Amino acid sequence: MNFLAHLYLAGPPTAPDYLGQLVGQFIADSVPGRQFESYPAAVRAGIRAHRAIDTFTDQHLVVRRSTARLRAAGAGKYAGVVADVFYDHYLARHFAGLAGEDLAGFTQRVYALLASQQAGFPTAVQRFFPHLVQHNWLLHYAEVEGVGRALLGLSRRASPGSGMDQATTELVRHYADYEADFQEFWPQLVADVAARRAAAAQPGEQG
Repeated sequence: MNFLAHLYLAGPPTAPDYLGQLVGQFIADSVPGRQFESYPAAVRAGIRAHRAIDTFTDQHLVVRRSTARLRAAGAGKYAGVVADVFYDHYLARHFAGLAGEDLAGFTQRVYALLASQQAGFPTAVQRFFPHLVQHNWLLHYAEVEGVGRALLGLSRRASPGSGMDQATTELVRHYADYEADFQEFWPQLVADVAARRAAAAQPGEQG
């Protein structure tokens, strides 16, 4: 759900396996179980990195603070999904300062790279990727209205009464609280990703 964070964390763009890492991070949610073994090594590494990011995020105490607040507001079992989208919103809002790159430029670069690999995407990803590009989801995460559209789309694939389509009300009501959670969590996630990347680069590690 938090495409922007995963795509940003696939970097650095100068890495020789960057394109594969980018693809793996992007398609990971649509590659169940061991099916990732059929992909090239760099894509497999991106899928594994995506899964590690999700595990770190789901277990983090700051994220759990966000999801507890969301459950209290009625998000129920979808609190984690909503928190992911909220965090992508704050990443988008602060992208230039955090990433050292303009968000609009980043999104266009990433769209072009992903489009060059689209034929190898899982079927489900091939279906929604054109809509992501056409409606520029990543750029519009920076707007509360964009968050609302993303959550409305997710609510259509969720159980009836998920409440995701109303979650922007909670975002606006406690905007500073969720932003503080993101600002505390983000540098810790970046550090964890960097440590995992450094460990994977050690001699003897498998791609």
